[in-house]
Amino acid sequence: MLAQAMKRRLSKEENQKGFTLIELLAVIVILGIIAVIAVPMIGGIIKNSKNDSDVASANQIYNAVRMYVIGENAGDFSNANSILLADLQSKGYLESPTYLPSSKEPLTAVTVNFDANGKLTNSTSGSAVVLTASTVTKNYTAEEVLKSKPAPTTTPPKS
Repeated sequence: MLAQAMKRRLSKEENQKGFTLIELLAVIVILGIIAVIAVPMIGGIIKNSKNDSDVASANQIYNAVRMYVIGENAGDFSNANSILLADLQSKGYLESPTYLPSSKEPLTAVTVNFDANGKLTNSTSGSAVVLTASTVTKNYTAEEVLKSKPAPTTTPPKS
């Protein structure tokens, strides 16, 4: 009799397929917790990568202006601050159009500030490289451009 009861019990369990409602709810709760943790982290990663790509573009433009001055102006940096984006593009130092990575907008103007010795320097406004698109203007210091790292941003405390 005991053997028959065990046999019936085992055969019932073998025929049961699927998950219980509690198991499904547990999985949904776990996935929800993971989503709550992961979504803000992914948003921060995307924001940081956009900032990093903009700084890398500023570094590329700085290097393109340096090469332009050396190649076209025989190394005379006295007029380097007034070089136009169109000149860089027409001579092949930058592709045309050049886009600002974070906004996907084409650049309309660039400004790179050099001192008389050809060293990248901050202007009176504090920026060494200025990238201008139709709706966005990005300013970078000489340190940011040369290190290709954006300055750390401080986040205001949450209230």
